[in-house]
Amino acid sequence: MTLSINDVSKTFVSDDAETIDALSHISLSVNNEEFICILGPSGCGKTTLLRIVAGLESASSGSVSVDGIPVTRPSPKMAMIFQEYSLYPWRTVEENVMLGLELRGVNKPDRVTAAEKFLDLVGLKGFERRYPHELSGGMRQRVAVARALAIEPSILLMDEPFGALDAQTRNRMQYELLRIWEKTKKTILFVTHSVDEAVFLADRIVVLTQRPGRIKEIVTIPSVRPRERTSDEFGQIRRHLLDMIKEESDLVQ
Repeated sequence: MTLSINDVSKTFVSDDAETIDALSHISLSVNNEEFICILGPSGCGKTTLLRIVAGLESASSGSVSVDGIPVTRPSPKMAMIFQEYSLYPWRTVEENVMLGLELRGVNKPDRVTAAEKFLDLVGLKGFERRYPHELSGGMRQRVAVARALAIEPSILLMDEPFGALDAQTRNRMQYELLRIWEKTKKTILFVTHSVDEAVFLADRIVVLTQRPGRIKEIVTIPSVRPRERTSDEFGQIRRHLLDMIKEESDLVQ
């Protein structure tokens, strides 16, 4: 399944009638089963781009398509995972995972089977009857991942999903996400502020410029997984990315 972003631009009009150019002429083709990270300075339009891809916002110009079919609204082929866990506190873990299937009218036995399958995949078997407040931050994000996978999307859109976690938990979740990706082979579009995270996870990293966000460079990561963060190759790619982001950030000083 190919995701195509074709010459997408986005302009907002603020409450005081000021025109704000958020994105400018973004074009990108994402291949089936590819893991893409979107990286760039704060305010460059990363989340806006992801929301346009998800069909949650419309582009001012340009288009997004999946296998040639235009995306004009949220699609069952895509699921989005936010930084906030967005779990319902009054629903158990199992009930939260089943929510999307419930909204689609899937019968309860099939919902339960799917919840069991994906909770096992994310390492939460045995936690079905727990409530979100009984879980750690990392476990709550795993529930969010299981809920997204339960609707069997082809594409996962992830907006800073580990940004609120402490460093140790964040690293562990990165390993977990790669394990899940290797098992499910979903196409992933992953927004992050972390250069280290992007180099560790991605097949390719799309670096955006300062606002309005344009594609500054697309960096292919050649090394096989799992990647050693202390290796010379990892360090060289990391420094190159940091230099690019610093260059963009310095433009607004």
